[in-house]
Amino acid sequence: MSLANKLSQERRARLAAERLLEQKQAELHAANRKLGKHARALSDEIVETRAKVETVESENQRVKSDLHVANEKVEIAERRLWHSIETIQDGFAFFDADSRMIAANPAYISVFDGLELIAPGISYVEILQLCTEEGIVNIGDQSPAAWRENMLDRWQGLTPEPEVIRLWSGEYIKLIDQRGHGGDVVSLALNITETVRYEEQLKEARRRAESANRAKSSFLANMSHEIRTPMNGVVGMADLLKDTELNEEQLLYANTIKNSGEALLVIINDVLDYSKIEAEKLLLHPEPFDLELCLHELIMLMQPKARDQGLEIFLDYDLFLPTQFVGDPGRLRQVLTNLIGNAVKFTLEGHVLIRVVGVKDSPPGCAQIHITVEDTGIGIPGGKVDHVFGEFNQVDEAQNRQFEGTGLGLAISQQLIRLMGGNIWVESVEGQGSTFGFKITLPLGDGAAQEVIAPPKGVRRAMVVDAQDANRSILAKQLSLMGVETVECHSGAEALAQMAPEIDLVLTDHNMAEMDGLELAEALRGAGHSVPIVLLSGNTGYAEQDPARRFLCAMLQKPVPRSDLFAMLADLGDAMPETPPLTPEPTRPVVSQARALRVLAAEDNKTNQLVFSKMVKTLDIDLKFAVNGIEAVEMYQSFDPDIVFMDISMPKMDGKEATRSIRTIEEGTGRHVPIVAMTAHAMEGDDKGILAAGLDYYLTKPLRKAAIHERIENACSDDVRPPLPSVAEAG
Repeated sequence: MSLANKLSQERRARLAAERLLEQKQAELHAANRKLGKHARALSDEIVETRAKVETVESENQRVKSDLHVANEKVEIAERRLWHSIETIQDGFAFFDADSRMIAANPAYISVFDGLELIAPGISYVEILQLCTEEGIVNIGDQSPAAWRENMLDRWQGLTPEPEVIRLWSGEYIKLIDQRGHGGDVVSLALNITETVRYEEQLKEARRRAESANRAKSSFLANMSHEIRTPMNGVVGMADLLKDTELNEEQLLYANTIKNSGEALLVIINDVLDYSKIEAEKLLLHPEPFDLELCLHELIMLMQPKARDQGLEIFLDYDLFLPTQFVGDPGRLRQVLTNLIGNAVKFTLEGHVLIRVVGVKDSPPGCAQIHITVEDTGIGIPGGKVDHVFGEFNQVDEAQNRQFEGTGLGLAISQQLIRLMGGNIWVESVEGQGSTFGFKITLPLGDGAAQEVIAPPKGVRRAMVVDAQDANRSILAKQLSLMGVETVECHSGAEALAQMAPEIDLVLTDHNMAEMDGLELAEALRGAGHSVPIVLLSGNTGYAEQDPARRFLCAMLQKPVPRSDLFAMLADLGDAMPETPPLTPEPTRPVVSQARALRVLAAEDNKTNQLVFSKMVKTLDIDLKFAVNGIEAVEMYQSFDPDIVFMDISMPKMDGKEATRSIRTIEEGTGRHVPIVAMTAHAMEGDDKGILAAGLDYYLTKPLRKAAIHERIENACSDDVRPPLPSVAEAG
């Protein structure tokens, strides 16, 4: 091989080696770059990890610091809690699930009077044993074992009931234990000694108050009885004195005595009722009653006083409203008596109008009733309208009162109406009059079916003669609702002038100026008119004795009950009567009976005996008195009375015991003589106790002549002479 070839081959080898070296250097450089990159990444990761480690260490340090602070706070809170528990007056203790004491405050420990055994670690059973063995708890009549068993049973319950124990020192501790979910128990021992003593004081105060209330009730009952007994003599004798021949001055004195006595009785009743309302002891006694009849009875009682003052009392009762209801008629009469009585008392001239309207079946089976009492009296000043319903209040000032009274009537009426579920109100204009009204809802009575208002046969047009506009208006409205056309006249002269053949009926008032109703009837007959004439009178007894009575077709008592009005119009329709004969009808002879009615009155008070005998002196009866219950029973057997009037409070034997003896005697005979109580007992419930003893009726003192006469008349049988003159004449 030539040198040139060798040099060429060597050069090529050297070039190849250089190229290989460059390649390896390039690979080594790339590896170095890659290793540098990895080293940088690893360095970054190390730096990041180191930062995280530093952060965690910092957080751990912070957590340790916070935990230290929290522990300090817990320690502070725990110290404060225990400090609070130790300072409170009531006992506080913790028990674990095994009923062993964990901790207790000094108040809890002090209950055990310094026993060293009462400390954390003691069991509840051991505590109970120490309580009985050391006499810490007053267990009364229980045995120690029984008391511990009861207390342990309570403790082991899921929700132990509070228990009050009495310590040897007389203190009372109330134990309140609360069991937690893990079985631990928190026990509170509350010292309730002051509370117990206060409750005992309240019980003693209540006992004294009830005793005082019973004493007050007894005092009121006794005072009512003691006052009514002599008042029976005062009012009764004054009433009898008025029936004797008196001059004007003597009659004035007698009226003053009677009115003053009755005013005193009103005051007594008001005070009794107000005391019962104040004590919330006043109860309602519902029963069926006739509202319209109740109003008519009240008006009849009020009419004499109203007539003396020159007043008229009118009643406007809704023809479409039933009259039968269920309620307390006695309390309703009391309210109406107050309202009507006030209207009459405070009305110097004019009239008093009672208006009754209502809605039936509102709600079903009941009726909503509105009753108003309107007067033309002195009225009430605007600033004092609300004042009238207050207790002991009157409109006029106390120092210059013109009208007497307790000032309790309207306050009692308001309470009674509220008790009935209604409301009462007043509207008034000073100098023009007042309107008092109330609204109540009452159940309908059995006889509350709506009366059929049918036009009377043969009566198409009627003449109403009355000087009072209100009364004419009421009658005209009632007749128009029955389909009767009316002609209104305010005097007898106007009636004579307007009389025409087409008028089928004349309704005339009795008392009218210049020409009264009887004189009008005589004038109409004298003028040749045969139209039926009906007289409306507040005193039918006086009208019956007038010779002009024969010109009348009928007489109706004012105010006229609608049942009487319906009956009268029906009678006219069935047979229009001819003109009454001018000669009086012959009277029938009185048939003489075998004997007089025998009346036995048991009354120990001589004055009341005199009052009773004078009240029945006009009656045809055989009257005898017994001075006590024993004598009443003896005279019942010897005298054989038809009726007995029995005083309740009598010596030796009272009226109730005497009645029971009489009823025992009657058991073998089948006879039942009516016995009427005459008593001054007028408190709530007195009538029930008296009637339960066997008496049939109940009359309170002062006695009323009309009530006594009514009882005697009802006792009249077929074999005795009628005791009342009117009955004898009608026989």
